[in-house]
Amino acid sequence: MNSTDLNSANYFRNLLVAIAAMILTIVLFFSLRAQNSDVSLKAVAAAALPLDLAIANPQPTVMEFYADWCTSCQSMAADNLALQQQYAGKINFVMLNVDNNKWLPEVEKFGVDGIPHFVFLGSDNAVLGSAIGAIPRNILTENLESMLANLPLPNIRVNSGEVSTFSAPRPADTSNPRDHA
Repeated sequence: MNSTDLNSANYFRNLLVAIAAMILTIVLFFSLRAQNSDVSLKAVAAAALPLDLAIANPQPTVMEFYADWCTSCQSMAADNLALQQQYAGKINFVMLNVDNNKWLPEVEKFGVDGIPHFVFLGSDNAVLGSAIGAIPRNILTENLESMLANLPLPNIRVNSGEVSTFSAPRPADTSNPRDHA
């Protein structure tokens, strides 16, 4: 095989690799677009109940702390809108955008340190529990059904308000902070 044949073979191989890469890129692009929901977080928030109305009525409430840039929040948008429609009149759904300073008191009150952050309130507005991160629709549905049945919520962190008491031991003489004896 001479150098001209070798260059032609390398050129042909490189051309095939480039074509395959372009085809894979196009397939990946369209498959990701097909997976993305047409439902936006703005649509879910628009369908949700304002916080003051949710707190004022005797139905259980699900609050979701979200942000428009949160990909987990975006991935749950279609399911959350469907659940809002399915449980309309039975459970309040509230959407609070953490990028809006208006909700800062609620962010602090409910200890929001990651999004999406869900807070489940009973009909008396007592916290039943909370969950952080994307929740599969079937798990969220189990929580909603448990709320309606006044049962403990499965698969969530319960916020009972109880904490263990702890007193850090202190050295007898604290006059010199470099003394560790």
